[in-house]
Amino acid sequence: MNLRARLRTSSAVWTSPLWVGIVVFYFFYVLHLREPYEAVVSGPLWAPEQVERALFYFYPFAYAVTCALAVWEGGRLRHDGVWGLAPGRSRFRVAAHTLAPVIGAGWLVLGLPVGMRLVETGLLPTLPALSPLLLGMGLVVAWAVIGCGLGHITPRLISAPLSAVAVFFLIIKTGQVEPVWLRHVSGSPDTSPDFGEQYRAVTLIVPFLFTGCVAVAVAAWWLPAARMLKWTLRATTVAAVPVVMALCAQAASGWGYGDGPVSSGHAPARCAGSAPRVCMARTGGSVDQLPRVRSEVVSTLTALRRAGVRVAVPETVSDRVLTGRRQELSNAQVWWLPLSEAMAEHSIGPVGVRYGVLVTSVRFPCAFPSSFKPGQSDWVVNHDAALLWAATVVDADKPYQAWLRNRYATSFQNAAQVLAKVDQRVSDARKLTPKEQTDWFDREQAKACGLVEGAVG
Repeated sequence: MNLRARLRTSSAVWTSPLWVGIVVFYFFYVLHLREPYEAVVSGPLWAPEQVERALFYFYPFAYAVTCALAVWEGGRLRHDGVWGLAPGRSRFRVAAHTLAPVIGAGWLVLGLPVGMRLVETGLLPTLPALSPLLLGMGLVVAWAVIGCGLGHITPRLISAPLSAVAVFFLIIKTGQVEPVWLRHVSGSPDTSPDFGEQYRAVTLIVPFLFTGCVAVAVAAWWLPAARMLKWTLRATTVAAVPVVMALCAQAASGWGYGDGPVSSGHAPARCAGSAPRVCMARTGGSVDQLPRVRSEVVSTLTALRRAGVRVAVPETVSDRVLTGRRQELSNAQVWWLPLSEAMAEHSIGPVGVRYGVLVTSVRFPCAFPSSFKPGQSDWVVNHDAALLWAATVVDADKPYQAWLRNRYATSFQNAAQVLAKVDQRVSDARKLTPKEQTDWFDREQAKACGLVEGAVG
């Protein structure tokens, strides 16, 4: 049968308006239901993350469509008596030709949303970015083989629609039930890579082997071979498939919710200047404002020093979005600040950069508890007043006051009174001369340290 005739008779072709329409509708409805187009393209943009987002909703649909179409085609081969004809071609070749349009349909269900997502975000596909797509394409082949085998032993009018529903809900439900390893072997990755992250090979190999070995067993069971070879293959698959599936389950059992193996730090950065060098993510959405960001960093450090605040200049100020989920802690050499996040459209802008530099650079000569304890929090007013004063020096007092309000509201019953006391101390200090304000800041730091050390002692 030539290609045109094969396509004309394939169920994958005459059902295509239905499943293509569903893919297009679902893409624009679901992927933009919570995120408007402007939010999608504004960044931060990372190709592996965007590909995974596009595929998340379509893995179950692709496998369900593929299996149902393969059941239909497998049943048609049996109904038409193809296997009873003279063996001019092997069953492998006949099955491959019959399933090619079905596999193409499954690939299209996955490829369409990925292509549309990459076009609308303007991202270039890379091999790590396309790795979840390649996983889905491999499992589409596996589900096609499984479906074709099912079509040989069941009535296709009943089993084709039932298999579509069963496969769809099988993939969906494994992401909602215990044990956790079921989520990771289903073929719909439970882990979403953050910015700068990409899947490790094992994250994709495990689900492929889990379903793929079932497809191999099905193929070995119904495809013909010499009698001795046939029973050898069947015995081998019966013994090997449970072992492979158990190994896959064991490998995935150590992974948590949404926490499959990923590697981070792959996003490229663009840097400017030195002492400090400021780096921002190239696809973070704000890299075009890198010169302004560095200017804000330098001017903030300069303003604090002129006001008498002792600050150290790091070697590098890096964009926190580059760390992915690891959230690296700042140290004396490298500061990790939300630069792209602050400069993004509809965000707080340069004041966010100044605020990040403030809270990272201003240090006290002692350590403070990470939480408030009844009767041991007298240091709070002096500590927060000193920082709020420093925030007014660099015009970052509004975000710091907002942070204080949120923190006090969850920690103190008299939150308004505490905040008013802090504000009053800063207001009084701002009326002093510059030299007196510097001395006041040093005293506030010393008082806060004395109070916290007395409480701990």
